[in-house]
Amino acid sequence: MDERRTVKVSKYLSKHLRHQPERIGIALDEAGWVEIDTLIAAAAAHGFGFTREELDHVVATNDKRRFAVDGTRIRASQGHSIDVDLGLPPAEPPAWLYHGTVARHLDAIRAEGLRPMDRHAVHLSPDRETATRVGARRGRPVVLTVDAGAMHRDGHVFHVSPNGVWLTETVPPRYLRFSERH
Repeated sequence: MDERRTVKVSKYLSKHLRHQPERIGIALDEAGWVEIDTLIAAAAAHGFGFTREELDHVVATNDKRRFAVDGTRIRASQGHSIDVDLGLPPAEPPAWLYHGTVARHLDAIRAEGLRPMDRHAVHLSPDRETATRVGARRGRPVVLTVDAGAMHRDGHVFHVSPNGVWLTETVPPRYLRFSERH
């Protein structure tokens, strides 16, 4: 499977497993799972056919491990804008986490902190490199440092997805560092 096709299938899966399953007539269960055969049939019926082998290739080679397969089912690992319960237990975060953004959002972030926007949680990266890649998707990246240790001590709850993305409800401005490197 060539790289362009892999990206195309991955984006299609993200759109329908994270945001718009109803658009192709599938229903995710409360934890975000759908039968793979149901997904493949629905995609084909809506003009975007792909094989189980292509799906398995996307799941296996996605560097962000965006999807999880459990037997005959698949779901997105995180990033949903629809209501799902991923069943992730609370976890103690490392002292510092990182968030990639772009300069045009900094004024709002300074005032309001990090908010989930159209997602269910704020996504944080375990390292600067990952946060830089995330920020670069929207322009020249700016990496913010999050004092996750202090947040945790102050009662904020964190979860970590199977692909290593840290999730929390919000990050108030007092826990953000805009220029220091940790």
